[in-house]
Amino acid sequence: MYQMEIRENEAGQRLDKFLHKFMPLAPTSFFYKMMRKKNITLNGKKAEGREKLNIGDKVTFFLADETLKGFQKEERGEDEYEKAYHKLKGISIVYEDEHVIVMNKPAGILSQKAQQEDLSLNEWLIGYLLYSEKINKEQLSTFKPSICNRLDRNTIGLVIGAKSLIGSQQINELISSRKIHKYYRMFVKGQVLKEETLEGYLIKDERFNRVQLVKNRSEGGGSYIKTRFYPIKQFQDRTLVEAELITGKPHQIRIHMASTGHPLLGDYKYGDRRWNDQYKQQYRVSSQLLYACRLETPKMEAPLSSFGDRVIEAPIPTIFAELMKDS
Repeated sequence: MYQMEIRENEAGQRLDKFLHKFMPLAPTSFFYKMMRKKNITLNGKKAEGREKLNIGDKVTFFLADETLKGFQKEERGEDEYEKAYHKLKGISIVYEDEHVIVMNKPAGILSQKAQQEDLSLNEWLIGYLLYSEKINKEQLSTFKPSICNRLDRNTIGLVIGAKSLIGSQQINELISSRKIHKYYRMFVKGQVLKEETLEGYLIKDERFNRVQLVKNRSEGGGSYIKTRFYPIKQFQDRTLVEAELITGKPHQIRIHMASTGHPLLGDYKYGDRRWNDQYKQQYRVSSQLLYACRLETPKMEAPLSSFGDRVIEAPIPTIFAELMKDS
């Protein structure tokens, strides 16, 4: 016999959905058969699977250990999370409460895995929570903390993570409804003199990890994008620009700025190679200088009220501070 007591991160969902998360390799028919035979019970009683779980409910499995393990995914070892936590350097925590965490990601670190063997900010987050004893390994079987927004590998700045199920649900809803405002800063080529709002459609070429910008969906479909940007300070051959992502798609800012004739400094994919090479030689700039500098959140109800109505800022990256001093 094995018994689980429902915690906050498991409450609020149907029993059958909970069982799917706990034993993801089992067919749906298995769960209903076991519930009919009372081999799986809820609070000591026969269950149908449609019941909504509450904190403190007890789900009991009258199943052999081999059966339970056979229907569970082979869990990645805790050492992978621990490895990410100790190996990925330069990540800092800018904000944290019971449900939400905001991390400052350096360039060169993936937000999420691209390959199975990768270590990313996602693994680092779980490693941090395990290492600081804010979660335990058993809790990972039914809910895994995860990031809610992604940055490109070489983009610096703020990434939001959810520590709880309610945190994940509410933050993802706010991001989808564009109620969390995300701002980025970058150096671009030339003189940007006025605020502008850009729109268009992105078509992605998966083979080369590139995007193409078209003005109308009729030109090839694609995903709608919208970016607002305005100059902060002009220098001799570049401008410090701040942009607000109205939508959020991979490479959106990079392709939008390139389309105006003001590509990002260090962007070898969409930018000016000769100009980039000058800065690479002088300042060792090897990737796009883009950082997610600020988040602005709306007022929120409990239990996420602490995260609501906030302005969260990332520290200025060293290379940005250096280029701000040099005209």
